[in-house]
Amino acid sequence: MRTKEQILAMLENPGVIAVVRAKSAEQVLPLTQALIDGGFRAVEVTMTTPNALEAIRRASARFSPTASIGVGTVLNAETARKALDAGAEFIVSPIARPEIAQVAGAACRPVMLGAYTPTEAQLVFEAGADYVKLFPADTLGCTYIKALRAPLPHLRIVPTGGVSLDNIFDFFAAGCPAVGLGSSLISKEVLAKDDWTALQKVATQFVGAAQLARK
Repeated sequence: MRTKEQILAMLENPGVIAVVRAKSAEQVLPLTQALIDGGFRAVEVTMTTPNALEAIRRASARFSPTASIGVGTVLNAETARKALDAGAEFIVSPIARPEIAQVAGAACRPVMLGAYTPTEAQLVFEAGADYVKLFPADTLGCTYIKALRAPLPHLRIVPTGGVSLDNIFDFFAAGCPAVGLGSSLISKEVLAKDDWTALQKVATQFVGAAQLARK
């Protein structure tokens, strides 16, 4: 079993977290394989995926040696516990819900809670969140993150929603330890066609961009 510190390292190196909203649980395994082949080490399976907990269980069992499988779109403590029992190694929520951080803390697992304002960001930090999920990031952008971290430099902000190959450099330059990638990585077309070759290609591009940005 990996330690919390080891999982944190996988989330931040290379610093790209795949946000998987699959059309079916059956897509999760081949999809995750394509992401890993493209260089990803952190995969977040959202609870909006059909039979998400079973998908997490299977993905964790198969890919745990090379990637950290987490759970996303967690809205309450009960779901967080079930996901951890299924093998999730980190928890992500789009909302500011302190009880989710309590569950993750008790299990010594990383947790990312959602925030949109300075007050929300500070509150989730004080609740024990390892990261602040800025969502949706496309409406705020890198300038907002820089402004937010000026008086609150302790915040570890992970933008999700709107991160692309065109702006990923700017988000890392703003001090983000990682970024969350959803539809810009796993498009509707890829999911509709089960085009894992195309997904691997895009994944490789994002990993390369993140590595270059970190330098």
